[in-house]
Amino acid sequence: MIQSGGISVIGAGTMGNGIAHVFAQAGFKVTIVDLSLAQLDKAVANITKNFDRQIAKGTATEEQKKTALSNITIETNIIEGVKDAALVIEAATENSELKLNIFEQLDSYAPKEAILATNTSSISITKIAAVTNRASKVIGMHFMNPVPVMKLVEIINGYATSKEVTDTIVELSKQLGKIPCVVNDYPGFIANRILMPMINEAVYSLYEGVAGVEEIDTVMKLGMAHPMGPLQLADFIGLDVCLSILKVLHDGFGNPKYAACPLLVNMVTAGKLGVKSGEGFYTYAAGSKELVVSSRFK
Repeated sequence: MIQSGGISVIGAGTMGNGIAHVFAQAGFKVTIVDLSLAQLDKAVANITKNFDRQIAKGTATEEQKKTALSNITIETNIIEGVKDAALVIEAATENSELKLNIFEQLDSYAPKEAILATNTSSISITKIAAVTNRASKVIGMHFMNPVPVMKLVEIINGYATSKEVTDTIVELSKQLGKIPCVVNDYPGFIANRILMPMINEAVYSLYEGVAGVEEIDTVMKLGMAHPMGPLQLADFIGLDVCLSILKVLHDGFGNPKYAACPLLVNMVTAGKLGVKSGEGFYTYAAGSKELVVSSRFK
């Protein structure tokens, strides 16, 4: 049973601390593992800040915050961080080589009965599972950002993932108050197979001069009832991440419709990555997601 063992989250970035937050709030003991102690301290500070937002909105109490924070420990040593885990969730950067290396280590250091999950948004679960000796216990558990707010968990079966493991992760997601959707392991799964071509087409529309940034986003928000336009959403995701996922789709399917727009490639090359760099299709206030002015694109 997952409840009888701990949860280890590999990676203390935005997704990692969000995943740790929801598990700790649901009563699980969580260890966040990262090589950087500064990043771990920042993760706990962000979780605390996000709880304060929940309290202000009336969706959490001070007591729940206190209990959840007491459920979280931090660790810089991966061996110590996963030795008692019933479930390990990898939430490192979306880089195939890095994830394969992490899973080789997890297979060696985590208990043999532990389930190994990855928060990848596009990299093959089957490929990741292949570097372990427990392919039946490897699964995708793709949370959406921001994790404490977004209800969806895209659960991805690898080629060898057992039904028992899938059922366990589905039930676990429900315990977190999430809505699980089970999909199979093909490039981009469902979320990004549909989302990234849409974002790429929006970038092409800008590149070809069909309309400006604000016009493209306004059409999609007001005409298609999207809460955020595709270009601003790309800024929030990170233009480098969007490009990386498009490359996975293009390589996986060999279909030119997934080829990234040259404008997107140029922006990433120039370091214009969206919110994280302060400028993408829009410009943002330093250190925040607050939109300052529309970008130079018209």
